[in-house]
Amino acid sequence: MRVDEERNKEKLDIVISLLEEILRWVKAANKSSIKELLLRLLSSDEEKIAYEFSDGERSSREVAKLAGVDHVTIARWWRMWIGEGIAESVSVRGGGKRAKRIFSLEDFGITVPAPKQSLTEEEKRNSLQ
Repeated sequence: MRVDEERNKEKLDIVISLLEEILRWVKAANKSSIKELLLRLLSSDEEKIAYEFSDGERSSREVAKLAGVDHVTIARWWRMWIGEGIAESVSVRGGGKRAKRIFSLEDFGITVPAPKQSLTEEEKRNSLQ
């Protein structure tokens, strides 16, 4: 039984390695298309800030404070970004949903402006829980 487990682990490691290589090629082949999409969907500084800080951990209120917009706007942007494929939906305790960005803007040479406001220490602690 131990030998089978080792073989399965080796096969899994090979599959993971191949998938990582495929992902690198896909990213490289589509980098300009992805950058164009990001620039089209994130035209304002507020959108860029909100997108970059949408890590699936922060609430819409926290992201809104950083971007200088209201949380309803963040929720609307999250739905659009998920629909466009540049973010993914993340479930949180209590049944809520958040968005997690798929791309880092800086990886595509897109400058992320400084946040409009910073989070308090309590807000930072709460977002990590």
